[in-house]
Amino acid sequence: MGELEYDLIVIGAGAVGENVAGRAVERGLRTVIVEAELVGGECSYWACMPSKALLRSAAALRAVSDLDGAKQAVTGTLDAAGVLRRRDAMTHEWDDSSQVKWLDGAGIDLVRGHAEFTGEKRVRVTADDGTVTDLVARYAVAVSTGSAALLPDVPGLKEIEPWTSREATSAQQIPNSLAVIGGGVVAVEMATAYATLGTAVTMIVRSELLGGMEPFAGEMVEASLKKMGVTVRAGVSATAAVREGDSATLTLSDGSAVSAEQVLVATGRTPRTGDLGLENIGLTPGDWLSVDDTMLVHGTDWLYAVGDVNHRALLTHQGKYQARAAGDVIAARAQGESVDDQPWGAHVATADHSHVPQVTFSDPEVASVGLTEAAARKAGRSIRVLDYNLAWVAGASTYSDNYEGMARAIVDEDRGVIIGATFVGADVAELLHSATVAIVGEVPISRLWHAVPAYPTISEVWLRWLEAYGRP
Repeated sequence: MGELEYDLIVIGAGAVGENVAGRAVERGLRTVIVEAELVGGECSYWACMPSKALLRSAAALRAVSDLDGAKQAVTGTLDAAGVLRRRDAMTHEWDDSSQVKWLDGAGIDLVRGHAEFTGEKRVRVTADDGTVTDLVARYAVAVSTGSAALLPDVPGLKEIEPWTSREATSAQQIPNSLAVIGGGVVAVEMATAYATLGTAVTMIVRSELLGGMEPFAGEMVEASLKKMGVTVRAGVSATAAVREGDSATLTLSDGSAVSAEQVLVATGRTPRTGDLGLENIGLTPGDWLSVDDTMLVHGTDWLYAVGDVNHRALLTHQGKYQARAAGDVIAARAQGESVDDQPWGAHVATADHSHVPQVTFSDPEVASVGLTEAAARKAGRSIRVLDYNLAWVAGASTYSDNYEGMARAIVDEDRGVIIGATFVGADVAELLHSATVAIVGEVPISRLWHAVPAYPTISEVWLRWLEAYGRP
């Protein structure tokens, strides 16, 4: 087969790659997308969606159990088999036919197989059966291959075949015991999920839970995990691993040991660039791909890197945001349009710098956007910190008989705007976008006084923040 020519080649058919391709096609570019696994990618099958499916049933049960009049109706415990059935339905049993149908409807061609650069704008795709397809791009190639779990260099760890996030979210059997190495978002969410499914969970955390967030977030989540029966070993790390029969044993830095049926490694991510043939286009295999705000790889005029692979913000929603900008700018440049001075920033992705919203679906949830107090002080900002106990908001008393939560806003005193917000509590994820809008829009405190929260809702915390700040 000769070369197939397209305006744009997208490598990786996850949510990010689909959005790059979709935007480009809408602007008239003939586009092909290459995928070695499932169309829909990590988020659909091994990350965002299955993990939340594993967490939601227990969260709903806890909410009902905390309301008088409703808790009396709870006559049983969580059905682990039912949770797994719902997770399987959420992932369509790891069948991507519906996603392929979307590609067909959008007019995006699909080539299945492993992609490798053979030269500038040239990609060779090798299918599972050995079939080779050579692609050439007229204008651009976008790499949206994402990231994979990082396995720390611990003697014996690789040999015990530990779980990564993929195995944890797709497991068909619930282990009796689980040792979780790590204290970040994935570690916390999976510890929560498996503890509620009846697994004895031990977390091995080198420093503190949810480091990099406001300290009270990690403290409240840790307290909740301990109530669930999770053992948190903080301040230690794994130094060796061995498996004997059905049990794996981790030796820890303090000389103690932890044994469990399964071990989950959740210590970070690494870019999926090691086998893309980057050496054939002057780049280093295994590196993150550094980009400008249009997602153009530095030093090139044709290569784009979108999503996790550029290491700007390893979150699906941020990757999709980058993808919309990249798809638009690729099409604009291909059609000879200027991408500078757009009135609403259509061709740049700048929110990755300091306006990144993130939710940890633990119990309680943690929702944050913008700068923490520590980050703001490190940046030299003149700030004021506004803290409020969410249990004191009237809406919280209607929501739960025993609501626990905390909210913090960081105010830039020089400009009179909020530059960071963190919420901890049940279902606080739904509070986050209002904070994101206020921060991204740089809404002055004086104007926020006229954004009146409905009563009685938990969003009344906005009024309490303003009252604490003092009327301008």
